[in-house]
Amino acid sequence: MSRRYKKSCNFALVMVLNELSILNFKNIAGARLRFSPRINGLLGLNGMGKSNLLDAIYYLSFCRSFSGVPDAMLLRRGEEQMMLRGNYTRRDADEELLVGMTSGRRKSFKRRGKEYQKLSAHIGSFPLVLISPRDSDLITGHSEERRRWMDQVISQSDARYLDHLIRYNRGLEQRNRMLRDHIVDAVLYESLEAGMAVSAAYITEVRRRWVDRLQPIFTSYYHAVAGDQESVALRYNPPVDDFLRQIDSARRRDEIVGHTTVGPHRDDLEMEVAGLPLRRVASQGQCKTFTVALRLAQYDFLHDAAQMKPLLLLDDIFDKLDATRVERIMELASRDHIGQIFVTDTNRDHLDQIMRRMGGDYRLWSVEGGVFTPIHDEEG
Repeated sequence: MSRRYKKSCNFALVMVLNELSILNFKNIAGARLRFSPRINGLLGLNGMGKSNLLDAIYYLSFCRSFSGVPDAMLLRRGEEQMMLRGNYTRRDADEELLVGMTSGRRKSFKRRGKEYQKLSAHIGSFPLVLISPRDSDLITGHSEERRRWMDQVISQSDARYLDHLIRYNRGLEQRNRMLRDHIVDAVLYESLEAGMAVSAAYITEVRRRWVDRLQPIFTSYYHAVAGDQESVALRYNPPVDDFLRQIDSARRRDEIVGHTTVGPHRDDLEMEVAGLPLRRVASQGQCKTFTVALRLAQYDFLHDAAQMKPLLLLDDIFDKLDATRVERIMELASRDHIGQIFVTDTNRDHLDQIMRRMGGDYRLWSVEGGVFTPIHDEEG
């Protein structure tokens, strides 16, 4: 890490990925990259491997791909083994994460050489925020996409929330199995639902508090990019009835349809612009601005919760934005409270503008066919 960077940041709050080694991950046969502690740019055409590198970094934080595909599909075609190794500086200490996977076998995930017994214990330890074209699913996708986002962000800061989420989903799976098997024993249902109710109450209350906390941060970011003329809102409104009353009254309907129709697994996060549903009235630029503001608000939340700067991954985020909004996003990304950044683009001008604006230590690679070639490496 450069001397200049240490002086410019509160080092105790910084997390930096210093080096990444990749073997047979997606289209990347092999790579070893040393990163700038400030900003790292990946330049290349679509499909060349830029996003795959970001996915490798994402995998080390979340134990899974951001694409949602099964682990077996991450192996490079024709290969039997995959490996990711990340060397970090975290809270002024060296850390190593190692993922190894062989086709047909259970993957191994190690931290400091010790394998995790439960991968859930890793979540939140290496906070990361990804802004990508897939974020449009938060607006246009099913409510499951928005719940997954809420759960992922909150779980990084609240281990108890993650535990309740796991417990609730296990109970939900068991109840749905009972419904499919046409079990009608009310005592069995009541026993299972009592445990689900404890977790459901915690999940909905924490979600409600989290949305209330995120709303002003998100609004501030949205206005910083789009201007003050557009009003935006996030709303989380779970049913007012308690969970046991809801699920008891719905049991007969659930028996007919064969699955559980009420509960926090059915809740939604409403997104509005000018008081109207975003998905119905917003332009592509507004939708992109909305999701970028959501992710930047997420960054601030995780920074505050972890007392550590998360990694920020920007994957082709400037598409469908006018020049003014691009300029404003670059200005936000260059602020001191943002830590290490990884950004991909097909446009060298965008990357050069970001590098010039942020100054200091930066590195840039061209990417073609899963091969990463340094095209600029400057110690600021």
